[in-house]
Amino acid sequence: MIQTVKSKNDNVEYLSTNKASPTHSQIYYKSVSSPIHSSSLLHPNHHHHLLNPPGNILSTSSPYSDSDSVSDMFNAPFVLLFALLLTLPLIILFAPHILPPKRLTISISDESDDLALFRRAVSSTRHRPGSVQRLGSTNAKPKIAFLFLTNTDLHFAPIWQLFFNPAKSSRRKLYNIYVHADPDSDVKSPGGVFENRFIPAKKTQRSSPTLISAARRLLATAVLDDPLNSYFALVSQNCIPLHSFSYVYNTLFQSQPSKPSRLSFTEPRRPSRLSLTEPRRPSRHSDTKPNRPSRLSYIEVLSEEPQLWDRYIARGKNVMLPEIPFDKFRIGSQFYILTRTHALTVINDRKLWKKFRLPCLNVDSCYPEEHYFPTLLSMEDPKGVSEYTLTNVNWTGSVDGHPYMYSPAEVSPELIRRLRVSNSSFSYLFGRKFSPECVVPLMKIAEKVIFRD
Repeated sequence: MIQTVKSKNDNVEYLSTNKASPTHSQIYYKSVSSPIHSSSLLHPNHHHHLLNPPGNILSTSSPYSDSDSVSDMFNAPFVLLFALLLTLPLIILFAPHILPPKRLTISISDESDDLALFRRAVSSTRHRPGSVQRLGSTNAKPKIAFLFLTNTDLHFAPIWQLFFNPAKSSRRKLYNIYVHADPDSDVKSPGGVFENRFIPAKKTQRSSPTLISAARRLLATAVLDDPLNSYFALVSQNCIPLHSFSYVYNTLFQSQPSKPSRLSFTEPRRPSRLSLTEPRRPSRHSDTKPNRPSRLSYIEVLSEEPQLWDRYIARGKNVMLPEIPFDKFRIGSQFYILTRTHALTVINDRKLWKKFRLPCLNVDSCYPEEHYFPTLLSMEDPKGVSEYTLTNVNWTGSVDGHPYMYSPAEVSPELIRRLRVSNSSFSYLFGRKFSPECVVPLMKIAEKVIFRD
């Protein structure tokens, strides 16, 4: 109950909210006999009298206090602005970890640079000898162009140095090396066989068309650089050779090409792809058909993967049409070995590229680097591709779309021998993915195991 109680001082009364003693109540003071002049509030004695009325009664709230003005200050718009300014550094700090990464696009200038390079490469083949078909009339031997696509230092350079073994002058004439290193990654040349082998590079990003552009840039540079480059092997910084250079060279140039009619998937693969026990569909192109190419490109080409439709419509339902109908859309490993003819097909393409360079609406199903090459080559020359890869990748226990990475503790002669085993007619030539720390145990078994075929 609210009571009005007059103090001994006739000029002041208080309102009590209950019957208890005023000392335990919420009390408001006001003037009874006359209004309080503003000047009197400033008088020390009067101000003290109001705050401490007779009888030691203490007020917990007063209409003459500064609390209302303080409250108004904290409700002012500038307080909100001040809070935003305080949180801005936190937003800048944590936004990259919360928001999805910005997709890297290909600028007009980068595209123009690539087109100029591609035209020079294609034009050079019309006036210079050295294509696969003319090598028989020359004394020089065909070469393998090794294309390293990386965004980190080449941690396995010591192993590749042993693999190429430039001390053997005869071997030095059988290969060329080209490195495309993301300029934002500050990749340093390891020297040795990699010295002065870095090409002009552009930015790259996983699951984006920039990886296609980087591979095409490597292919065009290698085609333009040496007319004797006849096979083009694309590898990553996490790849290692599983055999000696002689074995790789003889496999590509002296062995008879083969397109097996059936392959059982006994090696680990992507969990989302065909089951490990399901056989691959029969090849549409029998080995007995006439006009078979003298050499094949070794690139994985799959057409029955369960996620294929989601990836096909990643840019929109009908965006890929009419150039690429769904029944022509393929998937495969981004690492391959192409003939010179197919390298020229890739760098000369404009029709399919204009589709694959488009940004994806569904980034979770967007892996253009795994679709462009198998789709293009299977459409342009289905008889000339093996439909399998010669690079062993373990997709068991993959994380965030990345294949399994071997650790130093797993490196052993048994691992190397197991990684060589393939379902095709050829042994796997390369293996991935190895952590950088694996270089030490790999070097210990390089001479006696890896390079002893």
